[in-house]
This record gives sequence, structure tokens and C-alpha cells, in this order.
Amino acid sequence: MYQKAAFDNGLRVVTSTMPHVRSVSLAVLVGAGSCYERAEEAGISHFAEHMLFKGTQRRPTAKEISRDIEGVGGMINGSTGQEMTVYWCKVAKEHFPVALDVLFDLLLHSRFEGEGMEQERSVIIEEINMNLDLPQQRVSMLIDELLWPGQPLGRDIAGSKDIVAAMTREQVMNYVARWYVPNNVVVSVAGNIEHEEVIHRIEPLLSNWTPEGLLGDYISDDRQSASRMRAEYMKCEQTHICLATHGFSQFHPQRFALDLLNTVLGGGMSSRLFTEIREKRGLAYDIHSYVDHFREVGSFVVYAGVDSGKVETAVGAIVEELRRLRERVTEEEFTRARELSKGKLQLRMEDSQSVALWLGGQEIMKRQILSVDEVISLVDSVTRDEMREVAETVIREGGLNLAVVGPGKEQGELIKILQM
Repeated sequence: MYQKAAFDNGLRVVTSTMPHVRSVSLAVLVGAGSCYERAEEAGISHFAEHMLFKGTQRRPTAKEISRDIEGVGGMINGSTGQEMTVYWCKVAKEHFPVALDVLFDLLLHSRFEGEGMEQERSVIIEEINMNLDLPQQRVSMLIDELLWPGQPLGRDIAGSKDIVAAMTREQVMNYVARWYVPNNVVVSVAGNIEHEEVIHRIEPLLSNWTPEGLLGDYISDDRQSASRMRAEYMKCEQTHICLATHGFSQFHPQRFALDLLNTVLGGGMSSRLFTEIREKRGLAYDIHSYVDHFREVGSFVVYAGVDSGKVETAVGAIVEELRRLRERVTEEEFTRARELSKGKLQLRMEDSQSVALWLGGQEIMKRQILSVDEVISLVDSVTRDEMREVAETVIREGGLNLAVVGPGKEQGELIKILQM
């Protein structure tokens, strides 16, 4: 399914040849994100990502960067996460050299020009304002703060307005020099292209890119002995809630069992939450659950947008579904979750961009890539007994966290509902 190579400077390359598609997708993944930031520079990973699109020596403006890709019918974008930053491009196969040239130009020759930085600073502050105004975004920030109080994982990826407003060009350039080094980068390419061509085209671009020592660690503490809650007033039509427990890391041997448990609870229109909370009781339009797996820790989260007069009823109903999940998963639910998980993975692999990000993400995070067949085998090896064991481990007394954003001002009684 894929081939790997490593250059002398530490850059790793992963490729997957997909001769049945017409596209090639290229992803550059950097092992840098908000978790590796110092508190006084929170948001710098996101700021750096924005600045890489503002201009290079050969493409001085953002318009010229986007024009070179969109001019051949392609797409280009980037994203910042807690543990990595990604730059990606998707083009028709004949335009792969253009995509490669543009992304490496951003990576190695961005100017971080002063005027452009001031403009982007304003853009990022408006992005932070937008997220603070969106109750769905705000409640997801609050649940992270509850799960990891005072820790990097609990901070907003975009940072705070005060820190962004004070960030200097020198700080951003030093950050990029520290983290954007070849031994901390993976290039992942998937589509109608051969491994040898990718290596041949990348090699000339690396002459002046040298490796550096890395200090890539951060504090993550998921110990919790009592339920936590935080409510924030916002004038909006609905109340938005997140109910969460700590989960498993990427390396945990039972992470796939938790993934299946999540599918049973809130994955899809036949899940328990959708069936019970939306279809039977009419308490929410959007209700679902999801899991996040980080290097050392993880989370298991339920989100719902509900009528502000029915918050207690909705939270109580969700907690009851969590109790039921600890007690029993039926054979029918188990089979559905397993097949849905395998099917979604296989369908994702029909798209070159999904393949590039999936392979590259595994390599940058774990230095190990599981093939689709290996993942399917691991999913098939999960048993109902293992799922029950995982449910009892993850959904436990004193382990629930509740974030609430909406117009209700008196939410104090909700903490009592969280008792398992």
C-alpha cells in the first residue's frame, strides 16, 4: 500500500501509488503544534502556519501562492493541531511538480514580512473572536480546559488575543527555525505517481536544509478524582453541551475497542444517542460523540445542541446512555459498529488526499504505519467483553466533565447529574 524513504538530513517520505485516480495529493506534516508551545507564546504554531501562506521570495504575496495552485485547478490549505501542523495540496497528476514546488517554497523560503504579519495578526484575532462567538466552538474549548486544566492540551490552538497581539516577527521566525527542521517533517504523497518520481523530485530541494536537535515533549496529566463542570453565558437560541471523559492515547492497546464503543454510542444515525436523544425524545437536532487520541492521553466526548429549557433533561438522558453503555453492548450493536468502522476507513482510502494525510499522520506521530488491512484485523480482534472492560474503565464515578454554553444563567444543579 505504501513505500517509505528517509534522506540523510532526516526527512521522511511516504508514498502510496493509486493508479486508478487522476489526482496526486501532497501533505507536509510538521511535528509541531500548540502542545509544544511555551505558555508565553501560546498560539505561535497557528500564527506560523498562517504566515507561511503570506509570501516567499519567489511568490511575494498570498495571491501568487494560491494563483499558482488554483491556476492548475488544484487546492491548497493548512491546519494547526495540538501535536502537528499540516500543509497540503491536491492537483491533477500532471501538476504534481507545481504542488511540490509551492509547498517546499512555503516551507523553506517564507519571508515573514512585517506588513504581512501585521495584517495576519488582525486576521487571527478576528478568527479568535469568531470562535468565541460560536457556541459550538466555545463549548469545545471549555471541555478541553476541564479535561486538561492548566496544561497545553487545555489551551485553545489559536492562542489568546493578548498573546497574538504581542507576538513579534523574531519570535515566529525563531519558532519556525526551531521546529521546521527536516528530522521533524514527513512528506506524504498519494495518487497517480510512482515512489521513485517523488524521491527524484524532492532530492534537489534539500541541499541547504539541515537537521537540528529537538525538544519535543509536553506535560499531560489525565488524573481526575471528581467530576468537573463549567458553564458560560452566551446569548444564543440553543444551549450547547459537551460531556466528556478521559480516553486512550494513540499507543494504548485498547484504543480500537474505545473507537467501537464510540460508534455504538454516537457514531451515525443508528447510534444510541441519535436514536434515543434525537429520534425518540426530540431533545436535540445535532448530537454525536467522538474520540481523540494523542501521544500520551485521549478523550471521549459527547456533543449536543439542545433547547435551553431542557438542559437538565438532556444531560440526564446522556448520562443514562453512558450508564447503559457500561452495562451492555448487544451483538447487533457490536457487529454494526465493527462493520461501520471498517467500511468508513475503506471508503476514505478511495481519496488521494485522505490516503496522504492518513499515512503521513501515522508516520509523524508514531513512526509506524499500520496498513488498512492491519487496522481491519485489529478492529476484528476486538471482543464485546473487551468493550465492556473499556467502558467500565473510561466511564467511571468522578470522571465525567460537563461544559455548557448558552443563555441559561443557573446551571449549578447540573453537576449533581454527573454521578455514575
